[in-house]
Formats: sequence, structure tokens, C-alpha cells
Amino acid sequence: MAVSQNSKLVTVFGGSGFVGRHVVRALVARGWRVRVAVRRPDLAFFLQPIGAVGQIHAVQANLRYPESIERALVGADAVVNSVGILVPSGKQTFEALVAEGAKQIAEAAARAGITNVAHISAIGADAESAAGYGRAKAAGEAGVLAAVPGATILRPSIVFGPEDDFFNRFASMATMSPVIPLIGGGTKFQPVFVGDVAEAVAMALEGKTEPGGVYELGGPEVKTFRECIEVMLEVIDRKRAIVSLPLRIASMQAWLLEKLPKPMLTRDQVRMLARDNVVSEEAKAAGRTLEGLGIEGRTLEAILPTYLTRFRPRGQFNMPRTA
Repeated sequence: MAVSQNSKLVTVFGGSGFVGRHVVRALVARGWRVRVAVRRPDLAFFLQPIGAVGQIHAVQANLRYPESIERALVGADAVVNSVGILVPSGKQTFEALVAEGAKQIAEAAARAGITNVAHISAIGADAESAAGYGRAKAAGEAGVLAAVPGATILRPSIVFGPEDDFFNRFASMATMSPVIPLIGGGTKFQPVFVGDVAEAVAMALEGKTEPGGVYELGGPEVKTFRECIEVMLEVIDRKRAIVSLPLRIASMQAWLLEKLPKPMLTRDQVRMLARDNVVSEEAKAAGRTLEGLGIEGRTLEAILPTYLTRFRPRGQFNMPRTA
């Protein structure tokens, strides 16, 4: 069945990424026509079965080329920016994508008369952050709000879900190594399910957030880095030693790893791990949280077993031990 041509059109930049694909799913469920703007449209075809015939369409866009951004916004009623990187590579730098790229999207939206804009940032966005990632996120937010004052900024804590690069990475490590290294170990996270983040984005486009509001999205539980790994190990039914690395030693190791084409750890990530990543008291007081939006966040215990089973000793046929 073809989708109604009367439905509104939203352009989702980075719509084939980890968070973006779930945003696309949430918007399609609400009847939006979705234009997925990505560098490689040929790698975004997997999204099409999510919607009805013609409801999802991928186009080429590169945030380093403003003209491609403008083309991706032609005829759009709303915009979502879900582009994000954790490790810079070549021309794909924090400054180019996270800061300047976000600004370019918002300015192009403003020129096109689009005021319905949702920008996915991150808890930890801070102009004074010791990490380049945090500073770039803050610059991106500032650029978005300067161009579109009524935009909604969404700052998730660490995001988990089937395609995440956090729990999948550590679970894979646990299948090969008897030791799981932690940087510090006491850093606090408020893990948030990617589907809940996507719901918040959809609600923002529906006008259920405050114009210009900055929302901090954390799940229902605050856990230390060590506690997150302990939950993961329980889910995959593996016993491993968890060893904390002092920040100084971790930074030295990251310096060496950065020389690899695809480093598993960078010094910038070590700096980010030196700070807690949880919803602030200010956001709670203002109701700018998942709970404030009426979204009941899902826990690690409820979701991790749905996608980490392949890391159990006997895969899906291996049930975790009970105490």
C-alpha cells in the first residue's frame, strides 16, 4: 500500500546510523514520509521495508558540502540531525561534522523556512569540556539554536540497543579475553534505550517539547561503568575479571592506539570518561527528561537479553545461570 502523499515530509540526516535508523522507524510509525540524507544512499536501502511503498527515500548528502544539505531539505516540513561520530577520521572531524555540520543543517533549514528541527546532541556537551567531543557538541547546539531558536536539543546519555558500539564491543571482548579492562570504573552512566531516544525525537517534531528546549535523556537507572559491565556479563553468562585502569595509564595506551587506522580508544574518549554522564538536576526540575515527556524508559536488564544472546557460550540456546 502506497503512503498518502498528504503526509508531511521529514529529512533525517544520518538516518542510516545507529540512532538514526530508530528515529526513522519511530517517524514512519507516525505516518511521516522520511527522506534519509546520508553520504552513501546505496547503504541505506535496508530501511525501506520499515515503511510503506514510497514512504522512505534515501538521498546523498555530505555535511561538508552545504549545497548537498540544501538539496536534501527541498520540500521538507521538518528536520532531524542524528549525525555523530566518536572517533575522527580524515576529513570527518568533530569540527566539520559535529559542530559546523550541525550549524550548516540549521542554517539551511532556516533559509528554507523550516522551523521544526530536532537536533541530537549528547550529555557532556560543554564549551569548557576537556574533550574535543564535548566542545564540538556544545558548538553544534549553539549553531542550531542561533539559526533556529525554536529547535529542540536532545542530549542522551550512553545509548544502548541492537547496533550499539558499547555493549556489543565489551560482549565480544568477553568471548575472547579473561579480563575486561575499565577506564576508571566509577564513572556514572544513565544508559538510555535507543528506541526511547527515537520516541523523544518523534515527540519533538509533534510539538510536544518546549521550543528551544534542551532535553537530557537518561534511562531509569544510574549505573557505574563497572555495574554496566557486570550486567552485560550476567546476560551473556560469562565470568570475567574486571580490571580498572587509572586514567593516566589509559591515556598513555590511547595515545598508542590512536596510531592505528581504527583505534579502539582515543585520548579524547578517556577525557570524556573522567566525567559522569547522567541527567542533571536542572533538567529534572524543568521536566526536560524522558519522564517529563511521558516516556517510560526501558532498563538494561529488559533489553540487553534481546540482542546479546549470540555472545553466550551456546548462543540463544544457553540460558543465564540463576542464583
